[in-house]
Amino acid sequence: MKRSEMIKKVGKSNKEYDFIVIGGGATGIGIALEASARGYSVVLLEKSDFTKSTSSKATKLVHGGVRYLAQGDVGLVREAVVERGLMLKNAPHITKSQSFIIPTHGLYDEILYTVGLTFYDLLAGKLSLGRSKRISKDKTLKRISLINPDKISAGVVYYDGQFDDSRMAINTLQSATEMGAIVLNYCNVNSLIKDGSGKLTGVEFTDEESGEIHKINGKQIVNATGVFADDVLQMDSPGAEKTIAPSQGVHLMLDKSFLPGDDAITIPKTDDGRVLFLVPWHNRVIVGTTDTPIGKESLEPVALEEEVNFILNTAGRYLTKAPKRSDVLSVFAGLRPLAATKGNGDKTKEISRSHKIYTSKSGMLTIVGGKWTTFRKMGEDLVNKSEKLNGWSHIPTKTRHLKIHGYKENVDFTKPFYFYGSDEEKMLKLADDKNLNAFIGPSTKVIEAQVVWAVENEMARTVEDFLARRTRCQLLDARESLKMAPKVAEIMAKELGKDLSWQKSQVADYQEVTSNYIL
Repeated sequence: MKRSEMIKKVGKSNKEYDFIVIGGGATGIGIALEASARGYSVVLLEKSDFTKSTSSKATKLVHGGVRYLAQGDVGLVREAVVERGLMLKNAPHITKSQSFIIPTHGLYDEILYTVGLTFYDLLAGKLSLGRSKRISKDKTLKRISLINPDKISAGVVYYDGQFDDSRMAINTLQSATEMGAIVLNYCNVNSLIKDGSGKLTGVEFTDEESGEIHKINGKQIVNATGVFADDVLQMDSPGAEKTIAPSQGVHLMLDKSFLPGDDAITIPKTDDGRVLFLVPWHNRVIVGTTDTPIGKESLEPVALEEEVNFILNTAGRYLTKAPKRSDVLSVFAGLRPLAATKGNGDKTKEISRSHKIYTSKSGMLTIVGGKWTTFRKMGEDLVNKSEKLNGWSHIPTKTRHLKIHGYKENVDFTKPFYFYGSDEEKMLKLADDKNLNAFIGPSTKVIEAQVVWAVENEMARTVEDFLARRTRCQLLDARESLKMAPKVAEIMAKELGKDLSWQKSQVADYQEVTSNYIL
């Protein structure tokens, strides 16, 4: 995945691409994978870094959505549990099965959740991750030792998936490029190009690194910009109706001591009806999420004080070791690109998570809604729609069983570099060959070779790209990541041919962004 080669290819060619995908989050990446796997030519353009916004700020769950079952959205849950199973099979190096325990309050709860979750398992069919079952209060307390015994009568165990969202994105992009796709970060689409009849024929974009403006031609323009979808729709048709009702989700990162076992906890009924998860991840614990309607979308949303307090207070009521503000290693906020529906008011938790595809008069396809779990299916549906719209002959999907770059079975998740999958040996060889085995961040177990690897193979262009998304240091321990920034900048500068002033501005930029991740 070499950015310089891909930008050169786009700049020199007058080729008409089959797909130009605007947006490098989960949705756009799923479309790039699907289209390139079917043999279509694809260019994906992302205005900042891949998954910079929402798609790196997920709860890290690959799940059907237990609460959507409670809302009666069986179709959505069925689709998601099937996709969950496929994702775990296609990328076993960055996904895994995770056991969850729901603490129950009396016999009614026990029956309700056992029956409901058994149905949840059945929906997955052969792709089920394991049978749900009731366990006694004693067993529940053994498995989640810090749960408050006064709060529970027993527990119900069920299974869902877990993954690393940004790593999934990079590996999927690598798969797409291996099939011929051109994927570019830091390329901002300024305008859409139309012919005399108003049909879209291409886009104009600025390479944010060089300042150069490029025009490229495409048969199908796709707006996959998530919470920014309405901005692109306005570009296409000023005054277009809003399609997005953004909702903010906030998560706190805590030390593993707050959830010492291997099980995650699901608290299905909080004060305002939201579900709260406590999930082990990269030897830390993620606690979240909130669901707060937001008026204006932004690339770097900031957690609100009431969201932080809601999570700390709710977790504190269920744990014998209540987390305090000073225990929070990082706080991160992401925006959900929920498909707007009339009459829902402020209850974003009731807006459907299913995806919707809109066709503009210009022929542009806009896809909104959805979630990481269904990103492959969203890509499949979008490409199917495009084939119909353009009168192309239908090519069946090739991604249901497509192994994602880095695919490796029997991964040891306790090893620090497991998430590289089949690339791990190559990365470690690079470390030995270039003497880059020194730790940059001892507690995060990051070595110098990872920086070089990220620049050479994963299109990392900034210190933030590396610390926030190629590794997850910003989320795992924001303060520790700030200490790492100068060394990361120094190594990247050498690889990218940058000077000392670039290093200083990179560190300053990273400090400014990461200050929002520290309480």
